[in-house]
Amino acid sequence: MASSYGEDASKQALRSAYLDLPTLSPTHQARLDGDALAHLRTYSKYRNASLVLVFPSQREEADTLEAARQARRDGKVVAMPTFANDGTVTFKLDDGTVVDENDDLANSLCLVPGLCFDAEGYRVAYAAGYIDNFLASYAGLKVSLARTVQISSNPLPHDDHDVAVDVLISDGAIWQCRK
Repeated sequence: MASSYGEDASKQALRSAYLDLPTLSPTHQARLDGDALAHLRTYSKYRNASLVLVFPSQREEADTLEAARQARRDGKVVAMPTFANDGTVTFKLDDGTVVDENDDLANSLCLVPGLCFDAEGYRVAYAAGYIDNFLASYAGLKVSLARTVQISSNPLPHDDHDVAVDVLISDGAIWQCRK
C-alpha cells in the first residue's frame, strides 16, 4: 500500500493502492455501508437537515446512493448534482428543479464520497476537482460516509484547493473533523 508520506504520497498512488487492495465482497460492503448509514441516521445534524445534497459514489467508495434513498424515506428533500464542462456543479431535486445557490444552504447537509480519508477530513476520491469546486463555497455541513478500512492513520496529501469534510461517519464511529 502506498504511504501518505514520502515519494509515494501522491493522490494517484494512494488511489491505485486502495484499488489494489483485496476487494470486500458485495455482501460485506453492503453490511459496512449499512452500519455507516445507521450511524448517519443517529447524527443530530442529519436528523435536523431538511435538504440533503448527495454526490454519487463511484467504484470502491461507500454507497451514497443508498444514503440518498434512505434520506427520501426519512422525509428529507434530496438533490443530486449535474456536472458542467467548466467545472461547475448544479444540484437538482427529483422533479428536475434546480437548487438555488442563493438560498440559505447553511442548514443543509452534503454527502461527499471518497476512497480514503484522514482524521482532518481530507480525502482521496474521484471527480474531486468538481466536488472541491462546489464545496469551496458551500456553507452547509460536509459529511462523508466511509468504511473503517478507508480511514488512514496518517495525514493524506492535499493541495490548497482541496476542501476537507466536517464530519466522517464510518461503520464504527462518527468523527468530528471540523466546525
